Amino acid sequence: MAVSLIMHKRIKTTTAKAKALRGFIEPILTRSKEDSTHARRLAFNYLQDKNAVTELFKEVSPKIADRPGGYTRILKLGTRPGDAAEICYIELVDFNEAMLAGAGVAETKTGRRSRRGTKKKTEEGISKKTKAAGEAKSETQAEAGKEAGAKVKDKSAARTKVKKEAEKPESTEKPENPQPADEIT
Repeated sequence: MAVSLIMHKRIKTTTAKAKALRGFIEPILTRSKEDSTHARRLAFNYLQDKNAVTELFKEVSPKIADRPGGYTRILKLGTRPGDAAEICYIELVDFNEAMLAGAGVAETKTGRRSRRGTKKKTEEGISKKTKAAGEAKSETQAEAGKEAGAKVKDKSAARTKVKKEAEKPESTEKPENPQPADEIT
């Protein structure tokens, strides 16, 4: 895995393997800062791959020369569907161009942050948005109250109507025919 990390600069693996790989690869990267025969032989002793050692000393070593440690980054991705193992990317820090491009923007903001947050809220300090939101809320509550009152009135009117209809006596008389049967011609 160490060879794959050096050759590809970023690999996808489980979090446990990535943490173990970090402990294995970081001392090798520290030794690679000094390009000597002894350092190359030590790196080859660990990696057992000639191309990986060449890549380490030609490409990786110059980029990490001024870094005092922390050469790798672990980015957690979630869990694997089959066995729910935690998956992550482990990558060499100085080789992720997307993160390096965003780092210039993030470093511009300097200064101390307060834990307290913004100013204390007072009657004068309440923002216009808060006032507007409170007014809108009270208006909607008033409208809802009116609608609820109208619904209650409608329900009570319907109940009285049903009671009146129930109180009416049903007539057992037959309805009158408009034409009597005798007068048929």
